[in-house]
Amino acid sequence: MEYTLDIEIKLPRNQVIEKFNNEENIKHWQKGFVSMEHLSGVKGKTGAISKLTYKMGKREIEMIETITLFDLPESFHLTFDAKNVYNIQENYFEELSNGNTKWTSKNEFKFNGFMKLMGFLMPGAFKKQSCAYMEDFKAFAEEGKSVLDN
Repeated sequence: MEYTLDIEIKLPRNQVIEKFNNEENIKHWQKGFVSMEHLSGVKGKTGAISKLTYKMGKREIEMIETITLFDLPESFHLTFDAKNVYNIQENYFEELSNGNTKWTSKNEFKFNGFMKLMGFLMPGAFKKQSCAYMEDFKAFAEEGKSVLDN
């Protein structure tokens, strides 16, 4: 399953990147984020591998994040490997003529086991989650709104 989303953030690209690339900010725009543990590679650079932990309802989900391309401020690509779900994500940040920033996120999901059925029956759920993260990032970047305040 593949989809592309984009959102316009009313800030210059350098400010967007500063907020996006700060590990301490993840908890403010990714609901359910619990922790990030650096495992190998140069932290925050191409090849770096980290373990991410999220709380989704009563379940705790762990995934391995690998940075496949670190070319900020233009692009930032990652893979996420969780139980029966593999996500390839390409993020692009474009400076707009009005001084704002366009964030485009291309996503590809590959499923195994039970998740194949979930991906088939509920493909909109993955896109909806990605969209929520982008909207929550926009609110955090522009207005300082944190998902922790909800």
